[in-house]
Amino acid sequence: MEPIAISGFKESIHRFVRYVLGKRFEDATKRDLFNAVSSAVRMLLIDIAMDTEKRYEQSDAKRMHYLSIEFLPGRLLSNNLINLGIQERCREILKTMGIDLDELMEYEPDPALGNGGLGRLAACFLDSLATLDMPGFGYGINYDYGLFKQSIMGGEQRENPDFWPNRSSPWLLARSGERCMVPVYGRIEVSEDRDGEYNPMWVDWKLIIGRAHDIPVAGYGGRTVNRLRLFSAWAGENFDMQVFNEGDYFRAVEEKIQFESISKILYPSDSQEAGRELRLVQEYFLVACSVNDIIRLYLKHHDGFDQFSDKVAIQLNDTHPALTVAELMRVFVDGHGLEWDRAWEITTSTLGYTNHTLLPEALETWPVSIVERVIPRHLQIIYEINRRFVAQVKKRFPDDPGMVESMAIILEGGEKLVRMANLAIIGSHSVNGVAAIHSELVKTRLVPDFYRLWPHRFNNKTNGVTPRRWLLAANPGLAGLVTEAIGDGWIKDLEQLKGLEPLVRDSGFLDRFSQVKRANKLRLAGIIKKTTYVDVDPDSIFDIHAKRIHEYKRQLLNLLNIVHTYFEIKEDNRTPVSPRTFIFAGKAAPGYVNAKLIIRLIHGIADVVNSDPDVNQWLRVVFIPDYRVSLAEAIIPAADVSEQISCAGMEASGTGNMKFALNGALTLGTLDGANIEIADRVGAENIYIFGLTVEEVDAMRNHYNPWDYIDNNPGLGRVMNAINSDLFCKKEPGLFGRLYDSIVNQGDYYFNMADFYSYVEVQNRVGLNYRNRVGWAKKSLLNTARIGYFSSDRAIREYAREIWNIQTLERG
Repeated sequence: MEPIAISGFKESIHRFVRYVLGKRFEDATKRDLFNAVSSAVRMLLIDIAMDTEKRYEQSDAKRMHYLSIEFLPGRLLSNNLINLGIQERCREILKTMGIDLDELMEYEPDPALGNGGLGRLAACFLDSLATLDMPGFGYGINYDYGLFKQSIMGGEQRENPDFWPNRSSPWLLARSGERCMVPVYGRIEVSEDRDGEYNPMWVDWKLIIGRAHDIPVAGYGGRTVNRLRLFSAWAGENFDMQVFNEGDYFRAVEEKIQFESISKILYPSDSQEAGRELRLVQEYFLVACSVNDIIRLYLKHHDGFDQFSDKVAIQLNDTHPALTVAELMRVFVDGHGLEWDRAWEITTSTLGYTNHTLLPEALETWPVSIVERVIPRHLQIIYEINRRFVAQVKKRFPDDPGMVESMAIILEGGEKLVRMANLAIIGSHSVNGVAAIHSELVKTRLVPDFYRLWPHRFNNKTNGVTPRRWLLAANPGLAGLVTEAIGDGWIKDLEQLKGLEPLVRDSGFLDRFSQVKRANKLRLAGIIKKTTYVDVDPDSIFDIHAKRIHEYKRQLLNLLNIVHTYFEIKEDNRTPVSPRTFIFAGKAAPGYVNAKLIIRLIHGIADVVNSDPDVNQWLRVVFIPDYRVSLAEAIIPAADVSEQISCAGMEASGTGNMKFALNGALTLGTLDGANIEIADRVGAENIYIFGLTVEEVDAMRNHYNPWDYIDNNPGLGRVMNAINSDLFCKKEPGLFGRLYDSIVNQGDYYFNMADFYSYVEVQNRVGLNYRNRVGWAKKSLLNTARIGYFSSDRAIREYAREIWNIQTLERG
């Protein structure tokens, strides 16, 4: 890596404090100093970004634009210092100024721009695009509050505003001259053009203004800086002055408040129609701003649209940006006068769609009535796309009316719905899943008729994670040990970690590898003590289940095993072979009752287990609140066991499984998502697989009875009776009856009972294996050594080569 010059770095910090903050240096707070240092780093990023843009313009490069409703970049100061290669030089300069860089970095809030794996994958992809010197850019929304900040009171999740300084962050560059005008509501007025052709006019619309802000995205090596462009929603400049003067001040600014709520929070609750409408407006706002900006950038250097799909690729990250199909058609046909067929050819050649779910209920649908009210012209376009597509299907499959019913964009019968996944598939030239099994299930279970029609459109792109964030930055102890052993080439070529394999026979290296893990566990133990007031033993197994709380992810199955283990110690007088600390983290959607009850149950079990002197030297349970990227960077390097136990056929891929394995955790999981590919890579002896397969779940679905398992297994019956009793909810009797009913009386949709004893057995094997610390260290090291395939750099190369057709453009 060529060293980046940072002469004048100290002077830039002093100037910021004096001339931007108006303070003497000795009066600056730690937060002031964080902003000053970040500003100095930002100056370096801007210089490289300008050079990058010049390089792209000179080569007239094809650009890829990644549309996602969420991004989770994490803290940016440390990431930028690492990717620019100046972290240690910066640390030394700050030390001469009496500033501790590590202390300073703790003052940075996580950007509240996402929720979970979808947003973190998007951030990993942007990191890889810049590292690979590819012209790829992100488009999202500049949320004020993100999802929510989670706190726990009495074992219950509380949602608080997750404010971050999105108007004053040192990483956000306001692009005041690049506003997007977004029309919403109104009506369609039928008219004819000069040639007598049908010419619908969208009239009486209201205007939202999208204001752009950029976050620079530095690639490792400091050669390329791309951008994540985020839009804030603003109302038009005017409000009703007459109403204001009449004294009705709130009604005068009502529209301003309504429109600016669009970028307030991620995923507003859709339990009421007003919330659903706000969600739709939010998704359209993202799409309209992004398309407006992409076309504006294209037309700066090109006349007409004949080259559009040769110069522009757009990737839809799940169904949230699916309206891009209709918006591109609107802009091409209504705004630029293209013929429909030509506009459709350009649209489908430009767009790619990534599916992220196999759960039918997670595939977005919108009532036609809401779409018509919010974006009436787009509904017309969607109906026309649907009409032409249905005619195509009928012609191709004249004897199969079921094909039309399953594939049409408009779901007829009862309340008419717009099916966004169908719109995205029909409007894209590529449809990909995110793990090998997921992509097969998309073709065979989720949308088999689309695969029958267009088999060539479907492909797999297994997810990946960036090693810069998830090993180099998150686990500096392990990163340093790896670099000492095999050099630093792994940072950009993760497959080079294979060079660690011979070291499983080096007892000295294994000892140092284990010392790094223990240091990370000590650090996490300190965080647990500070946030939950629970003492945990760093020499116990750190068994970690950190992900969004959802029934299909089966935190509940984990809890059933904990209760089972508790009774074995307490009532059966069985001593575990290894002490265990079960660590949970994750947020439940505010309206998801059962997920929030699972959080209550975690705390109820923790209260009983942790306070029982007969048990607590062998078993501890903790829940770390407010899971986010910066917390994950402390949790993941400390894990001994990574819980990836979703019901088979439910998880698309997962990326947490990859991050944990990269940091030497052993996966305990089902044959679901990317677990299957991880098992193939790390070896069956270095992973703990249990439970039903996808095929077995499908075969059992129609005749599965959870009572068959409860009645025939006294240990399981004891556990379920405890859940239904008041043992874990003495202050609120009957609290967990709903969870009990979801299993025993409502069919146990996620097969907790069927997988219970297989899960208990594999947990027992984990405990036995952990007693052999050398053998465990070997398994752990081989996970790190063999996980190189799951780099986001590999994934991006596949997308670039097979979907986007974009190239690496290195600095000359």
